[in-house]
Amino acid sequence: MAVYVYSIVATSHPHRLDDLKGVGDPPTALRTVKDGELTAVVSDAPEELRAKRRDLAAHQAVQERLMADGTVLPLQFGFVTDDDAAVRTVLEERAEQYTERLAALEGSTEYHLKAAQDEDALLRQILLENDRARELNEQIRSGQGSPDLPLALGELVSQEVQARQAHLADSVIDALRGLAQEVRVSEPTGDDFVNVSFLVHRDGEDAFRTAEKELADELGGDFDLRLRGPLPAYSFV
Repeated sequence: MAVYVYSIVATSHPHRLDDLKGVGDPPTALRTVKDGELTAVVSDAPEELRAKRRDLAAHQAVQERLMADGTVLPLQFGFVTDDDAAVRTVLEERAEQYTERLAALEGSTEYHLKAAQDEDALLRQILLENDRARELNEQIRSGQGSPDLPLALGELVSQEVQARQAHLADSVIDALRGLAQEVRVSEPTGDDFVNVSFLVHRDGEDAFRTAEKELADELGGDFDLRLRGPLPAYSFV
């Protein structure tokens, strides 16, 4: 039967899983597959697995329980392989890699930060600070300009937005980078200009959260910074 894999931990990890259930409806029973110094937490894979709220919650609950007792390599939701033998093969073949990552993640957790800027505030800033954009906008509003001016202004504003947000993203990340052990930058989506994960040692969590709050205060009300954590270190496995 196919196997759903939740996490990889050290074989010495406590593995307190008795009162937890796995994904699926009805819920599957959790068990472990061991090879040497590494253990995978698994269950039978449901025939139809979808990212439903109950299954996502079950997956996350396993990570959080394991995190409470030690270091975890959390797999993303939906990882399925053929059987227990396939799991053991992966543990054996990648033993050095997984052992190194467990050591790197020891005592650490993930914080995920997204940030957006109010579009109207950004546009006002561009029109105030960019002479050419302001000139084009005034010509359009006067009704005396060329029909091509709105397109030219739109292209100019788009270029300015990209350049300014790229600079802002670098500034935000650099302000927090020194408080993290590792950083993983992802492509922003929607209105966000920052989508980044930080690996933070537990001894430095208070300092990291304080620095993020100070950064949000410094940027002001036109910015929306959303920090989530502590989280399983999905981005650093």
